[in-house]
Amino acid sequence: MSIERNHHTTVIDGGFSTQLAEYVGSNIDGDPLWSARFNAVQPEAVIQAHLDFLNAGAEIILTNTYQASIQGYKEYLKLNDEESYELIKSTVKLAHVARDKYISSNCENTNLKRPLIFASIGPYGAHLHDGSEYTGSYENKVSVGTIKKWHKVRIQACIEAGVDGLAIETIPCLMEARAVVDLLLEEYPDVKFWVSFQCKDGNAVANGDSFSESVRSICKQVEAARKRQNLVAVGINCIQPGFVTELFKEVEKEVQDFNIPLVVYPNSGEVYTVEEGWHGKNDCKPLEEYIEEWIKLGAGYIGGCCRTNANDIRKIKEEIDALKN
Repeated sequence: MSIERNHHTTVIDGGFSTQLAEYVGSNIDGDPLWSARFNAVQPEAVIQAHLDFLNAGAEIILTNTYQASIQGYKEYLKLNDEESYELIKSTVKLAHVARDKYISSNCENTNLKRPLIFASIGPYGAHLHDGSEYTGSYENKVSVGTIKKWHKVRIQACIEAGVDGLAIETIPCLMEARAVVDLLLEEYPDVKFWVSFQCKDGNAVANGDSFSESVRSICKQVEAARKRQNLVAVGINCIQPGFVTELFKEVEKEVQDFNIPLVVYPNSGEVYTVEEGWHGKNDCKPLEEYIEEWIKLGAGYIGGCCRTNANDIRKIKEEIDALKN
């Protein structure tokens, strides 16, 4: 399966920690390594979570590397630099194992398309474990050079292990997005990637940057480097689904000017509070009911983020197939 800019809407997987919790329990949230701990302690559960999404119809699965970092593994798993680096690489291989199992179990399906594996590259703030990944408050505290250096090691490990592309995701500020894109254009000129922002409402990125201006900035950045073909999509994730339509309407001109698909993988719609945790699931509008509108606005890649599981992805896939037919 190749990445093409056409009318096909590609299904991404869902909230990895949500599906992983089916096998490891609910002790993921609050862990300083989040789901990344289980790459070391329960790798079979990681493989099974990937398989669940593939069996549900995901055409792209993301590696369980969102919160994987050299610093995090050194501090919380007591690994050294080399061991931490190899753990990130082996995490990518878990996705390969899942894909191989999926293909093997569907070998009689002559129409089966080979799912893609994208490396999940979460924001710098995720490893700080202080909530700043949702605010971008570190943008004025660390340099662009620091951001690039931190991301480079994990990106290099994922690329060495073998991925079809990179999901630069949950990025809370334009500064970090531009820094990572600059790194990719300079040092990994053949790598495909998408950039997905974390937004706080219907018009702004988490730190307050304009979403439409951020999207335009990234598109102009890759065009200036003559690497437009590397940018698979731009968009949003880890957001309340009710904000998506408004955000997509904000970038209608950018979508047309740059002929770029949008990527979206929102949360379930549940609300999180420190006192109650996640709640309100029964009040959430099913994600599949948003799909037609999002596709009309330019969504070429759709999946789920926090609190979405394989069943949600199955429903999204069924809705997309129904619209196609």
